[in-house]
Amino acid sequence: MFTLRFALAFVLSLAAAIAPLAASAQAYPTKPIKLIVPFPPGGSNDVVARGIAAQLSTRLDKPVIIENVGGAGGLIGTEMAAKAPPDGYTLILISVAFAFNPSIYKLPYDPATAFVPVAILGAGPVVIAVTSKLPVGNLKELLALAREKPGSLNYATAGVGSFQHLASELFKQQAGIDIVHVPFKGGGPAMMDVIAGNTQIAVGSLVQMLPQIKGGKLKALGVGSAARIPALPDVPTISEAGVPGYESTIWLGIMAPTGTPRAIVERLNRELNAVLAAPEMKKRMVEFGAEIGGGSAESFGQFMASELTRYAEVVKLSGAKVE
Repeated sequence: MFTLRFALAFVLSLAAAIAPLAASAQAYPTKPIKLIVPFPPGGSNDVVARGIAAQLSTRLDKPVIIENVGGAGGLIGTEMAAKAPPDGYTLILISVAFAFNPSIYKLPYDPATAFVPVAILGAGPVVIAVTSKLPVGNLKELLALAREKPGSLNYATAGVGSFQHLASELFKQQAGIDIVHVPFKGGGPAMMDVIAGNTQIAVGSLVQMLPQIKGGKLKALGVGSAARIPALPDVPTISEAGVPGYESTIWLGIMAPTGTPRAIVERLNRELNAVLAAPEMKKRMVEFGAEIGGGSAESFGQFMASELTRYAEVVKLSGAKVE
């Protein structure tokens, strides 16, 4: 009898504890939501985040406020989000850096357990480009030159451990070529050095390089997507142009601290999918050379797990270490 009374009391107390959470999730949101962008204002991550936040605010009928918390490759803002209350009122915009930072830095959080996925927003391929001064017309000619003169060609990046560095190392590994890394303090200086012809190769964001490609200052030789993209319809994929199987994308997504109620995660996922389906958002993503995201939170979680594994291997083979 005691056991039955105890069990009944436990069930009633559990129900009492869960009821406010369920009610809170059902009423959500009742106040502004903070979306942490772990990079400074003005970059492509920030621009996309502000576009998403404006549309999400309309759908939720509550402000979605951007908070830029830059520094340490995105770690400061990400740690802040990891420590936030799991109530749905603090979200974080993550990028591909989230996948490779664990293999480069000693993190103050566990990327596999600190967050729950909400939705992937979009993904855009890297582009391999060369200075217009280099006498190659396509990727096969670049590979032939690199194999003919190993160690004579340089590639510029935003620094050791940057996405440009790791995407370039992945290309170097899969192509089986010897090209030399020249790190800069930022993607802008790296790109300008390639334009000047001091270094020859750049592997990086299409968003950043597209104006220089269209202006004739850089020659695009391949994109890191599975298929050709509308922004550069005449440029082949890197895989079809000479490095079979190469794919590398810059992606963005939204996550929430672990413990955020499932009902809130599902609501946010539904609303974000609706935002991404809007014609104006699709147009904006195409302008960034990106493919629109969306889909379930579970599929985003599976993608995240595969990216963490893939970049751990790339970092290991590249020997990338923070300077």
